[in-house]
Amino acid sequence: MEPGAAELYDQALLGILQHVGNVQDFLRVLFGFLYRKTDFYRLLRHPSDRLGFPPGAAQALVLQVFRTFDHMARQDDDKRRKELEEKMRREAGAAAEQELEAGPTADTDAEPAGPEQPVGRWGTGQKEAEPPGADAGAVEAPREPPTPPKGQEQFQRNPDSYNGAVRENYTWSQDYTDLELKVPVPEHVVKGRQVSVALGSSSIRVAVLEENGERVLMEGKFTHKVSTEGSVWSLEPGKCILVSLNKAGEYWWNAVLEGEEPIDIDQINKERSMATVDEEEHAVLDRLTFDYHQKLQGKPQSHELGPCPRASPGRTLRTSEQEVLPSCCGSSED
Repeated sequence: MEPGAAELYDQALLGILQHVGNVQDFLRVLFGFLYRKTDFYRLLRHPSDRLGFPPGAAQALVLQVFRTFDHMARQDDDKRRKELEEKMRREAGAAAEQELEAGPTADTDAEPAGPEQPVGRWGTGQKEAEPPGADAGAVEAPREPPTPPKGQEQFQRNPDSYNGAVRENYTWSQDYTDLELKVPVPEHVVKGRQVSVALGSSSIRVAVLEENGERVLMEGKFTHKVSTEGSVWSLEPGKCILVSLNKAGEYWWNAVLEGEEPIDIDQINKERSMATVDEEEHAVLDRLTFDYHQKLQGKPQSHELGPCPRASPGRTLRTSEQEVLPSCCGSSED
């Protein structure tokens, strides 16, 4: 899809969102359409099957799209933060220049200048033996270029290496449950049959097929196991091989392949996406949010209200209701 093409559907999608009233039901509409009208949920179980996806491929596709826009959102946050910092630096610099300009004006009023002398901005207090260039740094120090980011800070600024790293022949990023590898390929590699990807739970081998044989682009053993059923790869013609790996365990990786330089996982963003939170954890978060709002309003909290058998997790509150109910509680009006 061309950049900006998705915006053509904003009005239609906005109408659906306004009609259903909340994001959860909006997503149900979208995935319900895929379920009823497409082969998105159909699994390829036999070589003769022509429609559907391999097991785990549809889920990996959804996560890949989610991560794409999640990276864009983080980049937008960084851009806004940098613009604010730059604005503050400019304001601070302008204030400093005003102070410097005010200083010589006061001195001129106190001590009128004599006949014209080639003193320039060095003033009358400079030593004659010192050449002008010798003390230029003391009057107006040249601005040093900003120090380029190093290590993990540099990786975090690149969506392809977010929470991961850039290696000689590939880049990788990760969230709590998945990894994404991008392996560059030559421009002439435009079809899937020109690529060979051997993926196991403990190892990976990526190669391209050329006239004189295979050329291995990436090969090695994983530092941790992956789930092959939830992993999938695809080719961006002439650009890269995209490999989406589903972690066998929920933990942060400090390297993809054994023997590689590890990253410092203390310097990555360890915030978990809500997409990786299960229903039980969602319920806990809902309850904590509800208790917080109840406490601010001086109202009973969930443990004081007791269990409610009329739970309604997907219920949308009307504007007139001035409280937030967790998924374990229904409406007081029901």
